[in-house]
Amino acid sequence: MATEADTCRKLIVPRLQRAGWDDPPCAIQEQRTFTDGRVMFVGGQPRRGQKKRADYILRYRPDYQIAVIEAKAGYRSVQDGVQQARDYAEVLGLRFAYASNGHEIVEIDLAAGTEVTRADFPTPAELWGRQRGELDLPDAAAAKLLAPGFPDAERPLRYYQEIAVNRALEAILGGERRALLNLCTGAGKTAVAFQICWRLWSAGWNKRGDHRKPKVLFLADRNILVDDPKDKTFAPFGDARWKLASNAVSHGRDIYFSTYQAIAADERRPGLYREFAPDFFDLIVIDECHRGSARADSSWREILNWFEPAYQLGMTATPLREESRDTYAYFGEALYTYSLAQGISDGFLAPYRVHRIVTDIDAVGWRPSAGELDRFGREVPDDEYQTRDFERVVALRARTEAIARHLTDFLKSTDRFAKTIVFCVDQDHASEMRQALINLNSDLVAKHADYVARVTANEGDIGKGKLSSFQDLEAETPVILTTSQLLTTGVDAPTCKNVVLARVVGSMAEFKQIIGRGTRLREDYGKLWFSILDYTGTATEKFADPAFDGDPVAVTTIEIDQDGEEIERETAEQHSAEDRDSDEPTKPTELPPDDPSDDLPRKLYVDGGEVEVVAHLVYDLDADGKRLTCRKLTDWTGEKIRTLFATPAAFRAEWALPEKRGAVIDALAERGIDLHALARDTGRPDDDAFDLLCHLAWNAPLTTRSERAKALRARNPDLFARYGEDARAVLDALLDKYATGGPDQLALPQALKVQPVSDFGNPSEIARRFGGPQAMRAAMAELTEALYAA
Repeated sequence: MATEADTCRKLIVPRLQRAGWDDPPCAIQEQRTFTDGRVMFVGGQPRRGQKKRADYILRYRPDYQIAVIEAKAGYRSVQDGVQQARDYAEVLGLRFAYASNGHEIVEIDLAAGTEVTRADFPTPAELWGRQRGELDLPDAAAAKLLAPGFPDAERPLRYYQEIAVNRALEAILGGERRALLNLCTGAGKTAVAFQICWRLWSAGWNKRGDHRKPKVLFLADRNILVDDPKDKTFAPFGDARWKLASNAVSHGRDIYFSTYQAIAADERRPGLYREFAPDFFDLIVIDECHRGSARADSSWREILNWFEPAYQLGMTATPLREESRDTYAYFGEALYTYSLAQGISDGFLAPYRVHRIVTDIDAVGWRPSAGELDRFGREVPDDEYQTRDFERVVALRARTEAIARHLTDFLKSTDRFAKTIVFCVDQDHASEMRQALINLNSDLVAKHADYVARVTANEGDIGKGKLSSFQDLEAETPVILTTSQLLTTGVDAPTCKNVVLARVVGSMAEFKQIIGRGTRLREDYGKLWFSILDYTGTATEKFADPAFDGDPVAVTTIEIDQDGEEIERETAEQHSAEDRDSDEPTKPTELPPDDPSDDLPRKLYVDGGEVEVVAHLVYDLDADGKRLTCRKLTDWTGEKIRTLFATPAAFRAEWALPEKRGAVIDALAERGIDLHALARDTGRPDDDAFDLLCHLAWNAPLTTRSERAKALRARNPDLFARYGEDARAVLDALLDKYATGGPDQLALPQALKVQPVSDFGNPSEIARRFGGPQAMRAAMAELTEALYAA
């Protein structure tokens, strides 16, 4: 019987070759894996889930994939592959998908909504012609769309990055002057921006169609978001790069970098951007564009308005919400969205565990004693202060020390050198937190002076140096950084294992940026997941928001008259009350006072009292990646079993076959069910996992392995009668091994290599007791089937 591999090698590949798909620059990519497999926890240890793999991906050009093919064995129906082909095409952002068993071919055209049977695969020219028809690009623009990207063998684009690049190029070359990409934090927006610029630059595109390289401006709101891309990702542009500053203006380069602040107008100077003619730039890439540039009343909007003739591409990690509505109004609907949930599901981003820690005063509030004075002799007004007030209205040193003490104990119990970022309310709070952590970790500070460091706007170049060391994969210290606003965006710290929230974050956009500091994966450094330590309730509140990682949502209200005719139509984004009361600053730069005494009019400092942690709850991201849960494993195991198997009989039929049991166990692990952890949590280590799962799913009786083995002997005493005494002795020994260790003890050939079975001889000698290997395998299969017969 021909296998799927036979079908691919003997039937599908020759057909693709005849159609011309292996003639350069076209290419056939066979068995192409395009995700890394979600990180799951099995037995408390991280492991990778199943990767998504396409049988074939067809590329019209090296950087432009155009179709996916799902292959099935020749004896199966071609329809068995249609849904898989369709699903993969949707994930990969492709219009065309094919299913084939080598004899039949079904073409799925997602744009046309059709499924048709074809006699053969289309040629590259046919498929590209249909694709071009949808894109509606003139010849010159189509040629530029197919320009090659910069080759990076060490870090090739992931599938979603390639989609984002091509969607942006299609929009720009198609004449869309305002475009937006929505890629979650950690998804690699800078790499996407670089490849877009490289392909346009190498193709010689510009807005007027002249024979020259384009002029590109890369804008962001912080130096770190500009310097890192310029010096690292965009390095292949060489001398074509230039960073704008008040004393560094050039008109002779191609790729410019600047912060808004460096070229915007303020009370001291006119805008530096006016040094350039409005039509000087062909393309402006606005990184983190949700952070103010698109607001109609923003001083930075003046820059975009001045360069109105340029094509403008916004890049954001924020879906459509109240706080980002100006961004979407200006740039339009996102060309492509890649969410945090999808990144975690694909295994490109790290999953997280949330620790909700509550101090006694956060639980019930804090009230000063009568006539209590603060550090500077000011009377503290008699009021009840809550979490949102701490470090904004009143700074309680005891609370800061309690948080620092708990965090220190957490690191001691996990890893004291796990890179950690602590987000504080302001620079002053970050300084207090740093001092408290230094005092509690004096043993390590004595050996590593920078074990704890503050990185805020006031540190300047010193802070940048500490941050650079923190990001360095080879640098052991600093381990803990305390900050307030400065590190919320654009800090690529792939080894950061702990994100600590010591301040309330009202803005969903800012919260997602903060969480993004931990989402980078570095498997080679053991970074497969991260912890969020939440001392303010922000994380649990934000993760509970249904719109946390959802698609952009808009509600359209239509008013009609008594005849059903439309009178008025209004569209408004859905948002929560928390968004409307967002505490995100109007300008994202961190501009707190240089001296704590400047805080005196706005904040009180209380140094006395005691604060204790009264609760520590641990929330895990559930197996579906959709919500946090405190539930025990047993609470959702039954539900997941029933989604896999409709009845106990269906479950039994799969479990009883050793060759299928492994797939069942993998499917359970994919859904977050670890059989060893399940046995531990239920206190039933001696039960057969099959019986335990049936009990949780269908309330079946609980049975130990010893009881199941005993029942088999009582139910079917003549099961082994046909075998000789020597063979029956082996089967009895194997049944005893099952009773103590489970069904894995019945797996061949390992079962024959451990005592007491190995005492009967080597595997060949044991097989001869049954009349040969084939008879022995038949006996083992019969034993397993009988064991699970009831």
